[in-house]
Amino acid sequence: MVEISAFCTRDHIIAVKRDEAREFAVLDGDIVAAAFAGEKSNVSDQSQFRLLGQRRFAPFFITQFLGALNDNIFRNGLVILVTFQGVLVAGMDHSALANVAAILFILPFFLFSATAGQLADKYEKSMLMRRIKLLEISLMVIAAIAFVTEAHVLILLVLFLMGCQSTLFGPVKYAYLPQRLATDELVGGNALVEAGTYVAIILGLIVGGLVVAIGPGSRTLLGACLIGVAIFGYLASRSVPITQAVDPELTVNWNPLTETWRIVGFAREERVVFLSILGISWFWFFGTAMTVQLPAYTLVILNGNEAITTSLLVAFAVGVGVGSLLCERMSGHRIELGLVPFGSIGLSVFAIDLYFAEPVALTSTVTTVGDFLSRPGTYRILADIALLGAFGGFYSVPLYALIQQHSKRKHLSRIIAANNILNAIFMVAASGLSILVLKMLGFSIPELFLVLALLNALVAIYIYSLLPEFLMRFLAWMLVNIIYRVRPTGIENIPDKGPAVVVCNHVSYMDPILLAASIRRPMRFVMYYKIFKLPLLRYFFQHMKAIPIASAREDEQLMNEAFEKVDAELEKGSIVCIFPEGGITRDGEIQRFRPGIEKVIANRAVPVVPVALGHLWGSWFSRGKSGGVRKIPGRLFARVPVIVGEPVKPGDVTAAKLEMLVRTLRGDLR
Repeated sequence: MVEISAFCTRDHIIAVKRDEAREFAVLDGDIVAAAFAGEKSNVSDQSQFRLLGQRRFAPFFITQFLGALNDNIFRNGLVILVTFQGVLVAGMDHSALANVAAILFILPFFLFSATAGQLADKYEKSMLMRRIKLLEISLMVIAAIAFVTEAHVLILLVLFLMGCQSTLFGPVKYAYLPQRLATDELVGGNALVEAGTYVAIILGLIVGGLVVAIGPGSRTLLGACLIGVAIFGYLASRSVPITQAVDPELTVNWNPLTETWRIVGFAREERVVFLSILGISWFWFFGTAMTVQLPAYTLVILNGNEAITTSLLVAFAVGVGVGSLLCERMSGHRIELGLVPFGSIGLSVFAIDLYFAEPVALTSTVTTVGDFLSRPGTYRILADIALLGAFGGFYSVPLYALIQQHSKRKHLSRIIAANNILNAIFMVAASGLSILVLKMLGFSIPELFLVLALLNALVAIYIYSLLPEFLMRFLAWMLVNIIYRVRPTGIENIPDKGPAVVVCNHVSYMDPILLAASIRRPMRFVMYYKIFKLPLLRYFFQHMKAIPIASAREDEQLMNEAFEKVDAELEKGSIVCIFPEGGITRDGEIQRFRPGIEKVIANRAVPVVPVALGHLWGSWFSRGKSGGVRKIPGRLFARVPVIVGEPVKPGDVTAAKLEMLVRTLRGDLR
C-alpha cells in the first residue's frame, strides 16, 4: 500500500487497533488509508475483498447486507402470497398489486429523501445507522403481527414505512463509503456493496419463497425471520466505527418541497455528477420495469409457479453481483467511465433477446426447477436475465463511484438524497409505464421488454451526446482491452491534483487514446495538426479537446495559439500531454526532443512527468514506410507497457534531459 503521507491532507488522524490492519481514518471525511505493518504496496494491487476483513468496512457491509436481506424476505413473501396463493389485498390481484406495491415502497424516497440527506450530513453516521436499525426492528414486529393476523392492508402500510426506513439509510450508506475509503478503493467498495445487496436479494428470494411455501405456520415463521434478521442487523451496526458529521452546523429544513429543489441544485452544480445521477435513475427505471414483471411473466408466459419466479430473480441477482465484482478488475481499480456505455449496450441487447426467447405464452405447465431446466429455451431465458443483471452492474457501479468522487464532501449526503429522489421518480414512472403498456395498450410482457430495450437505446444515445467523455472512454477501453493489452506502471507518479505536463515518445496514431485510457486524470493532448485532422480519428481528438499545433514554418499563428491554449489549460490546473519529438517515429527509435517543452515550462512553472510507450512499433497503427497507417495488421493483442517516471521539477527541465529519461524508461521495449 501507499504510504500514509501520500493520502493524508490534514492532521486529524486516529490509529484504530493493530490487529485491525492498523487502519487510519481521516474523520473529517477527506481521505482514508489502510497501512499494514511495515508494508508498502499500492492499494490498487490488492483485491477489493480485503475490505471485508477491516473494521472500517466489514460491520457497515453486514449492516446494509442484512437490511437488504430483510427487505427482500418481506417483499418476496408478500409477492408469493399474492401471486401463487390467491390472496387479495384491498381487492387487487397479483398484477395490479405488484405495481402498487412498488409505488408504495418507492414513494417515501420522493417525499423524505431531502430530509434524510440533511440528517446524514448533520449527524455522525454510525449513530444514525444504529437508530435506523432500531426502527427496522419495530417495523418487522408490526409486519410479523400483520402476516399472522392476515391484516393485509396493514402489510401495505408496513411496506410504505419500510420505504421510509430505506430512504433514511440510503444517504448514510453511500456517503459513508468515501469517508472511509481511499479514491482507488471506491470502485471496489461500491462493487462489494452492490454485489452484497444482490446476494441479499437472492437469499431474500429463497427464504421468502420457501417459508411461504411451507404451508401451515408459514406466516408465523416468516414473521420470526423478519424480526431475527433485523436484530442481527442492529447488532452489526453497533460495530460501525464513528464517522464524523461533515456539516454539524447545518440547520435542517423540514419542508420537503423547498429542500428537494435546493439539493437538486447541489447535484446540478457539477454537470458530470448530475448526468451520472440521471444515468443511475434510468437504470432504476429499466430495472424496476423488468423485475417487477417477472412473477407475472412466470405465471402468464412461462406457465410456472413461485419456484420458477425465484430461479429467474436469482439469475438476475447473480448477474448483478458478478457484474459488480468484475467492475474493479475490468476498470483497473479506478473509475472507468468506459464501462457505462458497455453496460447500456448489454442491457438493450439482452432485453431484446429475452423478447425473442419466449414471445408467446407456453401451454405446458412446469412446477419444479428441474422440469423448467429441461424445457427447451430455458437456459437462453436464464442467460438473458443473468446478463441483464451483469451489464446492469457494469453500468451502475462506475456511476455511483463517480458521484462520490466528484461531489463536494460537505454536500455529498444531500446529493445522494437528490439521486434517491430522481431514482424514485423514475421508478414510479416505470411502474406507470408498465401499467400503461400492459393494461391500456394491451401489450404482452415480452413486448414490454422489447419496448424497454428500445427506450434504453434512445436514452443511451441522448446521454452520451450530452457527455461524449463516456463514449470516448468506452472506445478507449475497448481499444486497450481488445486490440492491445495495456500494462501501466508508475501511475502514482501522476499528480492527483494540480497542473502538470506529461511528455511521451510518439510511436503510433493510437498513443493519445492509449494514454487517456491508462491515466486516471483527463489530459489535454498537443498533437501535430495533420494527425488531428485524420478522418477516422478527428472525432476522438475533438472530444478529447486536443490542441493542434504546427511548426513556425508551416503555420506560425497556429503554433502561437497552441502555446496559449496549453498555458490556459495549465492555469486551470489541467494535465497537458506533449509529444516533444514533433511527429510519429518512422523507424521505432526515439527522435530528438524539440525545445518547445522548455518554452511551455518557462511560461508556466509546473512539474513534468516523463512517460514511455513500448511494444507499439510495428503495430497496425504505427507508421508505415509511406508515412500512413500500416496496411497489414501487426502486433495485435500485444502487451503494451505504459511506464510513468518520477516528476521533474520545473527548474530542472530541459528537452535533452527529458529525452534521456524517456529513453531510459522505454529501454529496449521498441
